[in-house]
Order: sequence, then C-alpha cells, then structure tokens
Amino acid sequence: MTSRTELFVKQAAAYAKARPVYPGSLLKMLAAATKQQDLAWDCATGNGQAASMLSEHFKSVVATDISDEQLAHATLRPNVRYARMSATPTLEELQRIVGPEGSVDLVTVAQALHWFDLEKFYAVVKYVLRKPGGVFAAWCCGIPQVSPEVDMLGDRFYLVISGPYWDKEVTAIIDAEYETIPFPFEPVDERGIGPHKISMTKEWSFEDYMTFWRSCSAVQTAFDQGIDLLTDEVKDEFAEAWGPTDQMRTVTFPLALLIGTIKS
Repeated sequence: MTSRTELFVKQAAAYAKARPVYPGSLLKMLAAATKQQDLAWDCATGNGQAASMLSEHFKSVVATDISDEQLAHATLRPNVRYARMSATPTLEELQRIVGPEGSVDLVTVAQALHWFDLEKFYAVVKYVLRKPGGVFAAWCCGIPQVSPEVDMLGDRFYLVISGPYWDKEVTAIIDAEYETIPFPFEPVDERGIGPHKISMTKEWSFEDYMTFWRSCSAVQTAFDQGIDLLTDEVKDEFAEAWGPTDQMRTVTFPLALLIGTIKS
C-alpha cells in the first residue's frame, strides 16, 4: 500500500497545477500578525505556492518538503530557499535547514497539518518560533464548488466513488474544517485561534477541474491498486454538468485557518 509520505509524489506535476492560489490578503494578514518579518518557514511546501507568496512579505523564506519530486515543481523566488527535510527532523537537521531556536517569525502549513504527528511537530514549531511574537498558521481547503450540478457530482465522487480510498482519519479532520484538530497555541488577537472560515476563488477550465481530482491522494491510491476512478463515464458526467468544456468557470474553495502564537 502507498504510504502517506508517497501519496503526493507520483502526481507532483498535476498537484502543482491543480492547487488553488491562496488569497493574497491571507498571506498579508499573517505577515502583519508577526512582530518581525525576517524569516518565514513554510513546512510541507509542496510546489511552493504559499512560500512564493510569503516571499513578498518576508526578507527570507525557507520552504521544506519530504518529497524531492514536489520540490522539483516549486515556484522559484530569489529569497526562497527550498530544501528536503524529514517529517520529524532531528535537532541538527532542523537547525541546519530552518534555523536555531527562536529564529522564525512565521511558520505556515498549507493543506498538510492533518498528515502530521502533531505532538512531535508542535514541539518543533515551538522550538523555532520567535518568543514573543512568532506566529504559527495552518489551513485546509475543502473540495471545489462550481455549480449545483457540478457540485452534486463532485460530492458523489468524493464521498462514494473515491470514498473507500481516502485516509478516513485525515478526511474526518478536513471535513470538520479543523474544528477537531488539537492546536495548543495562544490567540494572536481578539479573534481567537479559529478556525477562521475564508473563501478563495479561481477561474478554471474543465481540464483544470479534472486535474484537481486526478491530483487527489485517493485517486492515486486507487490507481496503485489498478483502479482508475476517473472512468470515461465519470468524466462524461462531469463534462455534461460543466457545459462547454472550454468554458472558464469560477471555482470556489472553502478554507479553514488556525492561527496562534506562544508566550515568552
């Protein structure tokens, strides 16, 4: 069976193309929440979408991932340094790649915290964050919403067709929009740690929409077992609901954000 760490390797190119661009206002808000904007660390960066946007607000960004294949598709920026790092780094690895204790102003995890060993990872976050003033933010995205007709098929594909191939523990956390995930940090301000609900949109073609589903871990898991979930019948049903397949449509992603800090 494909391990959790391998789920996003084989479809790295599709994953890079299919992930939504995060709202610029989100990254701007996170930067404003920190007392300094010297160093940000984007953990589980994938193709570097969040890291490249953070580079507009921080002097330096270090972006890490366990997958060389994902990093090969990363968005390059002069002040972003990409590096492969294990999911549970040693202290030496953490200091060498990210920085010493108390050196990081912002740690972000986009669409990945639900895969982590939280107890171990939170200890790492608390070690590297600046005290006081360092901020940790993590967010997850729901499935894309297009129209009632497309969304009905999307829900069926997610829950029924691909349902048996998802990691149930992980999808339960995402479906709850991070309401149930432990988050042992202090509020940055009066709004609390969240989860704060945000929407983000993107203009997609039909092929973009199908690329999203192809990039999902459940589809890859099924494919490794010799099962193609995106059959011609399934794609035809999606195409009919979409309308002209060359038509661009507005796709909305629900996003849930957790944000916190630690006291000195």
